[in-house]
Amino acid sequence: MIPDYDKALYYTLWGQWDELLVLMVRTNDDFLSKKIEHFLNAYHYSLDEDKIMHSHDQLLYYLDHAMRNNEDATIYLEV
Repeated sequence: MIPDYDKALYYTLWGQWDELLVLMVRTNDDFLSKKIEHFLNAYHYSLDEDKIMHSHDQLLYYLDHAMRNNEDATIYLEV
């Protein structure tokens, strides 16, 4: 199963806003849902490019933070 963070990153980088919206509704991570909501709202309704870029960057920063601190996303290599 692909974690929500990987899906969110993929959808954000490739501009799949409909899939990102579905993920926003289905995820159990409230912070991720709120970051996606803020970005999509800015993208669709804001005329201020700086606000759009800021919300996009905040979403990417959160995804980076969540993936670094998520035990499920950690891969262990046994030698």
